[in-house]
Amino acid sequence: MENQKLGSQTYQPGQAPVIIGHGCVGGRKEQEGPLGRHLDHSSKDDLFGAKTWEQAESRMQQLALDAALKRAQLHTDNLDFLLAGDLLNQCIGSGYAARAISAPFLGLYGACSTMGESIAVGTMLLSSGAGRYAAAVTSSHFCSAERQYRTPLEYGCQRTPTAQWTATAAGAVILTSDNVWGVRIPRITIGKVVDYGIKDTANMGSAMAPAAYSTIKAHFEDTGLAPDYYDLIITGDLGKLGSEILADFFATDGCPLSNYSDCGLLLFDMNQQDVHAGASGCGCSASVLCTHLLPGLLNGQWKRVLFCPTGALHSPTSAMQGESVPGICHAIALEGVQ
Repeated sequence: MENQKLGSQTYQPGQAPVIIGHGCVGGRKEQEGPLGRHLDHSSKDDLFGAKTWEQAESRMQQLALDAALKRAQLHTDNLDFLLAGDLLNQCIGSGYAARAISAPFLGLYGACSTMGESIAVGTMLLSSGAGRYAAAVTSSHFCSAERQYRTPLEYGCQRTPTAQWTATAAGAVILTSDNVWGVRIPRITIGKVVDYGIKDTANMGSAMAPAAYSTIKAHFEDTGLAPDYYDLIITGDLGKLGSEILADFFATDGCPLSNYSDCGLLLFDMNQQDVHAGASGCGCSASVLCTHLLPGLLNGQWKRVLFCPTGALHSPTSAMQGESVPGICHAIALEGVQ
């Protein structure tokens, strides 16, 4: 079976790549959340033995990849591609991690959608015959993100109700082109940048919701599938407000999503942990994928999941120049053991 392009945005590999290993690292707040017991590594001081928060991100990526490789029973020299990204300028968290990992490296930036982007790129590379093994890795850190995007923590700035808490977490998955046991990737839908003119960088859920709607709708149109084909449709980190907006979009279309959730609402305890509108950051959807979704697919909790990480493609410079916040979303179809 040859690779196929379905509709305008969806790609169906002839031989579906398989996720054969996953690993996840989280900070203290993530450890205290409902998925914390499933983390492979955690750190009480969120530094992971490093001297700076940025160095901690690199260390987190290394630890997550080590855990994923261990589950896949592979080593770094088996990797044909290392696909990684983060939220820092020039993706230094990933670049410095790649320096230590020593594998063919492609740095990616999709903001909080980076886990979806890296899996999508890995899927296309492996299904084209370009390699046998690829790793998709991403991370975010609350402290480094606050320093870069908002204000230094020492400033003590109050957070608005629509603000989300950047996850201190990293996730990694190992993909293979081999026809083996694991979670298959039968379809991917590459998102388009969507911008509804929202300029409030403390309300990223609203900015990203239209992109999630656009990509998920395109996935159904391209494939001819209905929402109930999937046991679960889950977005990246729209949070409380953004997920409500997305649900309203589909309800208005006469297609309510009864099987919908959001990673930003699952990583933390929304009632017990003060995260306002939920979690965000590259590490949010990556950690929920590796601690919750993949194990659930492997143990039969779900058969089919549509994993749709979202990202806000802004920067401090664009915000200060009065630009709006564009959104992006990529949809990754995941199928467990049948």
